[in-house]
Amino acid sequence: MNQLIAGVDEAGRGPLAGPVVVAAVILDPRRTIDGLDDSKKLSEKRRESLFPLIRENSLAWSIVEVNVDEIDQVNILQATLLGMRRAVEKLSPTPSLALIDGNRAPDLECAAKTIVQGDALEPAISAASILAKVARDRLMKELHLRYPVYGFDRHKGYPTAEHLRLLGEHGPCAIHRKSFAPVRACSDRD
Repeated sequence: MNQLIAGVDEAGRGPLAGPVVVAAVILDPRRTIDGLDDSKKLSEKRRESLFPLIRENSLAWSIVEVNVDEIDQVNILQATLLGMRRAVEKLSPTPSLALIDGNRAPDLECAAKTIVQGDALEPAISAASILAKVARDRLMKELHLRYPVYGFDRHKGYPTAEHLRLLGEHGPCAIHRKSFAPVRACSDRD
């Protein structure tokens, strides 16, 4: 039997708001998906078109969120590793190897190998990066409806000039990461 290899990647380590989203994907070698690449290199429209293809044509996939409370409790690196472990654990069948984008791997039941810039080099990681990015962007658009004054539909929680200005004007909301310096600075002023 062929070795089952999962690709694992996250979206949302850098934002000041919202969860970090992690995806894991085991591609089906018999069902290739054209156009897989690092999600940051693809247009939103292209990512959205690949999202259902990855889910329909993969042997297994999972998407997990690590919420802002967990991020604030353990820090963003540990939250990301926790999300990676949860995403791999949700896969069925269980992979024998997980290829992790970046240079840090979580403790897993299966073997793990890190690949720096793996989302551009390894199709399974590319697929995971697309699932994570699309899922997180969709979630931030939903959260925009709950917290419209911050413009989450546009910047997705990243520390853009617009987001920093709005954060300064309105102070942090429930989905802001209180442990991140720009958010903490706004909280300290109150």
